[in-house]
Amino acid sequence: MNYTHFRNGSSCPDLTEIPPLGLDAAALGQDFRHYYTNNLGRDRNCRLSHYAYEALALVIRDRLMERWTQTRYAYDNSGCKRTYYLSMEFLMGRALGNAVLNLGIEDELTKTLSNICLEMEELADMEPDAGLGNGGLGRLAACFLDSCATLQLPVQGYGIRYEYGMFRQHIVDGYQVEEPDHWLGAENCWEVKRPEYSQRIKFGGHSEFIADVTGRRRVRWVNTRDVLAVPYDVPIPGYRNGTVNTLRLWKAVATEEFDLDEFNSGDYTGSVAAKNEAEQITMVLYPNDSSENGKELRLRQQYFLASASLQDVMNRWLITEQADLSQFAEKNCFQLNDTHPSCAVAELMRLLMDEQSLGWNEAWEITRSTMAYTNHTLLPEALERWPVRMFQLLLPRLLEIIYEINARFLKQVAERWPGDIERQRRMSIIEEGPEPQVRMAYLAIVGSFSVNGVAELHSQLLQEGLFRDFYELWPEKFNNKTNGVTQRRWLAYSNPELSRLISEKIGHEWVTDLGQLSRLRSLADDPEFQHRWQQVKEYNKQRLAELVRADCGVDFHPQALFDVQVKRIHEYKRQLLNILHVIHLYDRIKRGDNGASVPRCVLFGGKAAPGYAMAKLIIKLINNVATLVNNDPAIGDQLKVAFLPNFRVSAMEVICSGADLSEQISTAGKEASGTGNMKFMLNGALTIGTLDGANIEIREEVGEENFYLFGLTTEEAEKQRQNYDPQTIIAANDDLMRVMQLLQSGHFNQFEAGIFDPIIEAIRSPHDPWLVAADFASYVAVQKQVAQAYQDQRQWNRMSILNTAAGGKFSTDRTMHDYNEQIWQLPQVPALTVPRDLSDGAAD
Repeated sequence: MNYTHFRNGSSCPDLTEIPPLGLDAAALGQDFRHYYTNNLGRDRNCRLSHYAYEALALVIRDRLMERWTQTRYAYDNSGCKRTYYLSMEFLMGRALGNAVLNLGIEDELTKTLSNICLEMEELADMEPDAGLGNGGLGRLAACFLDSCATLQLPVQGYGIRYEYGMFRQHIVDGYQVEEPDHWLGAENCWEVKRPEYSQRIKFGGHSEFIADVTGRRRVRWVNTRDVLAVPYDVPIPGYRNGTVNTLRLWKAVATEEFDLDEFNSGDYTGSVAAKNEAEQITMVLYPNDSSENGKELRLRQQYFLASASLQDVMNRWLITEQADLSQFAEKNCFQLNDTHPSCAVAELMRLLMDEQSLGWNEAWEITRSTMAYTNHTLLPEALERWPVRMFQLLLPRLLEIIYEINARFLKQVAERWPGDIERQRRMSIIEEGPEPQVRMAYLAIVGSFSVNGVAELHSQLLQEGLFRDFYELWPEKFNNKTNGVTQRRWLAYSNPELSRLISEKIGHEWVTDLGQLSRLRSLADDPEFQHRWQQVKEYNKQRLAELVRADCGVDFHPQALFDVQVKRIHEYKRQLLNILHVIHLYDRIKRGDNGASVPRCVLFGGKAAPGYAMAKLIIKLINNVATLVNNDPAIGDQLKVAFLPNFRVSAMEVICSGADLSEQISTAGKEASGTGNMKFMLNGALTIGTLDGANIEIREEVGEENFYLFGLTTEEAEKQRQNYDPQTIIAANDDLMRVMQLLQSGHFNQFEAGIFDPIIEAIRSPHDPWLVAADFASYVAVQKQVAQAYQDQRQWNRMSILNTAAGGKFSTDRTMHDYNEQIWQLPQVPALTVPRDLSDGAAD
C-alpha cells in the first residue's frame, strides 16, 4: 500500500476555520435528511429502521469527528506525555446512545426524531454489540477509556479488530450451544480505516548477526512470514468537554506478495495460504486454546497486538522528534492490561536494539521506564505461559531477547539472595521441566516499573502469595488501583429514570463527580423520596421482566425479589452455590415450609468457555432446575428461575437497573475485583457476597448493615482446605442433605441418567477448591435474612438508596485519577476549542 503526500510536499490543509456543526434540533434534522436521502438513497417508502439508524449514526459521527480532530491537534501542539493502553479486549457496548449522552444532545435529538416519527430507543436497538470482548476485563477497558476522555487525559487504546466476537450463546435442551458472532457483518460506521499507518509484523524466520558501519554487532530478523496490521480508529468521546480520544484496533491482512511459483504450478490453494493464515489472526476473539492450534493462534494474536502498537507509537515519535529517542521514556507509557500483551516488553527491546541501534543497557532503561503491568487474576492457571518450542517457532528473535532478560534478571536475584537456587528456579521467566515454558506474567513484572492489582485484597494477596518473591525484591514496584465503572454508561445512560430523580435532588454534578452521590444519604429516610425511588425501581423491574420474557419465555413478576447473578460462568464464581440454594427453596416450598420467604425471581446469565466442560454442565443444571420449577403448579409465582442466553453489554444495561439483589459469591481469595458488583450497587441493588475482591471495599463504603455477608474469609478458606471433609458437612446439615438427595436421585434429570454426576462428585470431593459445601449453610442463613428484609419495603428502599449513595469510590474517574497520579503522570490537555454549543453550558 502506497500513500503519498500532497504533490507540493505540504501537510494537510488547515480545515479548522470551518464553523462547527450545530447541536440544535434543526441542524440535526437537516443532516439526518441529507444522509438518509442523499447518502443512503432511501425515501419515505423505506420502512426499515436500520437505515434510519445508519443515517443518525453518521450525523452523530460528524459531530465527533470535528472534536476528534481538535483533540489530536491539542495533544500534538502541547508535546505532552501520552499513555497507550494495550488490551486484548475492549467490550465497548453500543456507541450511538453513549455518544449522544456525552455530546449532551438527548433533548434536541428527541425533538428531531419526533418530528419524523422516530424514537431514539428503537434506532439504538439496531446497533449490534461490538464483539471485542467477553467479560469484565474488556468492559473495564472500555470504562477506562471513557473516563480518560472525560478527564481529558492523553490516553489511546490499542486492541484487535476481531471479525467475530467470542460467540453467540444459545440454549438448546438446557445446554450452551455456540455459534459465530459475526458482529462486523455490516459496515461499522463508528470506525475509520487508517491504512497509511499500517505496520508489518514478523513471524518465524531466524536471527542473522551482522556488523553495522561502526563495527558493532547487530541482529536482523530475516526470512520471516510477514503480516500487515491495518488500523481502524474508533472515537471515544469525553462527557460534554470537547475531547474525543482514540481506540485503535488492528486488523490482520496479507502482504501484497504471494507465491507466484505455486500459483503457476497449479497449486492455487497454496498460493493464497499466506493470505488465509494472515487474516486468521484477527478473525475470532480469543480462540479456544485447549488445542495446539488454538494456543498458537492466541500467541500470534498477542504478539500481533504488541508489535503493531509499539511500532505505531515508535514511528510517530521518530517522525515528530526527528529520530531522537532521548526523551522517549519521559513522554511515553505503555499500560499492559493483564498478562496478554506482555510480549511488548521483549518487542520494545527488539525495536530499540535491532531497528534503532541502541545498546542493551540503553534499550533496557527505556523499556523498564515505560512499561506498567496490571494483573487481573489470582488463579495461577490463568497466567499466560507459552511453550518455549512454540516461541522458538513463531517468535525466535523475541525468545533470544527473553533468554537474555532472564539471564540478567537471575544474576540480580543471585546477588540479592546468594546461593538460593530454589528461589532462582521459582522466579525464572523460563519455567524448566519436560516442556519448558515462558512465564509471561514474570516477563511483565521484570520489564515494568509498576505492577498493580485491582482491589485492596487482590493486591495484598499478589504481594503475599502469587508474586511474593518479586515483591520482596522490588516492593516499590507494587501498588493497588481498585477498579471502577463509568457512571455515564452504567447510571446516566442505562438508568435514565433513576438518573433524572437523582439529578432533580442533588444536581447533575454526580455525572463527572460520583462522590456527589453521598448527598443522597440525607434523603434515605424521606418517605416521599423513598416512594419515588421505589417507583423507579418498579419501572426498571418491568423492563427487566420484559427482557426475560422475550429471551427466556419466563414470566417474572415485578413485585417479587429479583435475585441476579450474571457474569462469566466459572466454578470460582460459584453459580453452583446459587442454584443449590434455588433447589433448597424449591424443596421448602414443596414441603410447605415457606412461611418466612418472599416470592423470588432468580436470574442467571453468562457464557462458559467452549472447552470448559464443568462450567457448561452447570449451565445445563441451572436450565434443568428452571424448567422443573417454572412448570410446577405447586410452586406458582413463589419461585421463578431463568437463564438469560447471550449475556451482553446491552442486556446488562437493563439487568443492573432492575436487580434487587446482586450475587457476588465467589470463594474468598479467588476474585480479583469484580465490576458487576459495582454496577449493581450503583443502581441500588443490595449485595450478598463473600469478603472477596472489591466486595470488601463496597462493604466498607456502604456499611456492614447494608451488605449481606456470608462465608469463609480468605484465611479461613485456606485453613479449611488443609483438612476439608464435605461428606461430614453434608451429613450434619439437613438442608444440604436434602438438596444433595434431590440431585443424586436424578430429580432434575429424570430422562438424562447420570449427567450431573460430575457436579455431585465435585461438591463431595475433599479436593474441591471452591468449598461449595463449606459455605452452603452460611449462604442459606443469610438468604433468609434477605427475604425477611425484603418484606419491609420501607427499610429495603432505605438500604437501596444508601447503596447508591455509597457508590462514589467506584467510578473509573477515580481509578484513572489514581493511575495517572501514581503511574502515568500525564497532564490534563483540553481540546483546542470547545464547540460553541457547549461553551455556555446550553447542552446541559
